Amino acid sequence: MRSPTPVATGPYAPPAPDRELTVLSADGARLHVEVHGPEGAPPVVLVHGWTCSTAFWAAQIRDLAADHRVIAYDQRGHGRSPASPTCSTEALADDLEAVLAATLAPGGRAVVVGHSMGGMTVLAAAARPRFRAHTAAVLLCSTGSGRLVSESLVVPMRAGRVRTWLTARVLGSRAPLGPVTPVARRILKYATMGAASTPAMVEACARVVHACPREVRHAWSRVLEGLDLEDAVSELTVPTAVVVGTADRLTPPVHARALVAALPHCVGGTELPGLGHMTPVEAPELVTGKIRELVTAYAADTPNEPVKEGA
Repeated sequence: MRSPTPVATGPYAPPAPDRELTVLSADGARLHVEVHGPEGAPPVVLVHGWTCSTAFWAAQIRDLAADHRVIAYDQRGHGRSPASPTCSTEALADDLEAVLAATLAPGGRAVVVGHSMGGMTVLAAAARPRFRAHTAAVLLCSTGSGRLVSESLVVPMRAGRVRTWLTARVLGSRAPLGPVTPVARRILKYATMGAASTPAMVEACARVVHACPREVRHAWSRVLEGLDLEDAVSELTVPTAVVVGTADRLTPPVHARALVAALPHCVGGTELPGLGHMTPVEAPELVTGKIRELVTAYAADTPNEPVKEGA
């Protein structure tokens, strides 16, 4: 297992978990899981996106762990979860199901929050009985169900085949990101964050993203390039809220609007003016507030027990 991701200090440094465990997925992949907050409190499960890790959720964990049982895990190959030869949306769904089964009581239901590829993980698992049994509500942040490369605005040119080809080459590059330098911060801010993002926000995101191994970054970029989960949207039948930044270049608002229109039980779509792709970092209070609203409305009384011993 790799060493913990080097993360920012100060308010964007993730708090130490109350418990860490390793969960085995269906194919034997090992997933690093962190549990925060009081036992028996309403559970929230946080699923991060491409090139990120549990450290991405520092603000949400710090706030919610006061009165929620917060469960965050590293997607396979990210953070402290070892890389796997299997990279697919089915594997992502397997992993989420495994984490839910290992950390929730048999009757426990959580609010599941997915950012970017984490939201796609939720969509991939939407039709599965174990996901439905353990999910009270969902928050989808800065995500989409398909057409990710063709709709991306990272390459500043007119939509069409050339932009799509260039975008795929940029996002799928095998080049190492290297150290977090001033130039690297500017590039990351342009691609993933709004103009008003503070230097501390950019630094926190850059440290997380740059810690992702380039082989993992490339492998999952290929999965995202071919992503097609549009049929899965209709399977996400639990109450679901959607959040997106209007300046999101990776998953522009067109994706969020399509989700809001197609979800069977959408309980709100929020567009945040001027914010980019990293909404949980750029608007931590708002995203955390949305999570709390979903818990209060749909999961405040759900039973939960301590994480199983030996998991």
